[in-house]
Amino acid sequence: MSYPVTRPRRLRKTAPMRRLVRETSLSVSNLVYPLFVCPGVDIKEPIDSMADCFHLSPDNAAREAKEVAKLGIGAILLFGTPRKKDAFGSEASSPDSAVAEATKRIKDAVPELLIATDTCLCAYTDHGHCGVIKDGCVENDATCELLAAMATTHAKAGADIIAPSDMMDGRVGVIRKALDREQLTDTAIMAYSVKYASAYYGPFRHAAGSAPLQGDRRSYQMDPANSREALKEIQMDIEEGADIVMVKPALAYLDIVRMAKDAFETPIAAYNVSGEYMMLNAAADAGLIDRESGILETLLSFKRAGADIIITYFAKTAAQLLS
Repeated sequence: MSYPVTRPRRLRKTAPMRRLVRETSLSVSNLVYPLFVCPGVDIKEPIDSMADCFHLSPDNAAREAKEVAKLGIGAILLFGTPRKKDAFGSEASSPDSAVAEATKRIKDAVPELLIATDTCLCAYTDHGHCGVIKDGCVENDATCELLAAMATTHAKAGADIIAPSDMMDGRVGVIRKALDREQLTDTAIMAYSVKYASAYYGPFRHAAGSAPLQGDRRSYQMDPANSREALKEIQMDIEEGADIVMVKPALAYLDIVRMAKDAFETPIAAYNVSGEYMMLNAAADAGLIDRESGILETLLSFKRAGADIIITYFAKTAAQLLS
């Protein structure tokens, strides 16, 4: 049927009518808030490259976690920086690392808040790559063993979710076996299954001090031109034991989010990465777009594409807007 019998504007006339027929809804329960933790006490240092983000010592991370929980956000994702870097990222698996200590403090302060911990070596290695370097290349299998040790440390500290972001082949299976050996069978794995070699990570790499000193990560992160490969990566991670799979970045890869949603029943996470975050902030600061409506429209696009979970630095702002 067509105009004038059919008039789609009838269902757009008022806010109550629009809400009544809305196909997609965005909820605070969909959001995960990333935090950057660092060694020390009483530290809260602004991150120059990322507006309204901070390096937090474990004590201040626990205070921030309380505020996050009060907003109704149910989960955080912890990224850590070390006291000292070396070729093997040794501090990543230390029970005294900032992430391990922050995890313990947050669990004591806010037991109901889910804690996911990023599991990767890039912020801990002196060369900035996500694994062990041998003959100029990242050694896949040796790296997986170090990631498993890191994951086990985080889980023993109280992490609910291990989130490997390195893109090594087989690392989900190695981590799952290591957790199971330690009777940590209830610890979930949220795999960065589809992590593209993207230009959108720049602000984060400055914040985490994780930019590679030489070369790039194209030999292990995915080629942005590929989509079928994304489904292969997800399938492998699910078979190895992933409980949640992720697409990263989100905004330029909504087609991949939709493909994943259509192909798999496993929960899908989308990571609204630092470059996407700062682009929107920059446009809003320049007066080119409305910040609040831009935030909600962007996050809604991830949900509409099929994401069940949205990891975003806008989580606190979005939670306030949605309340």
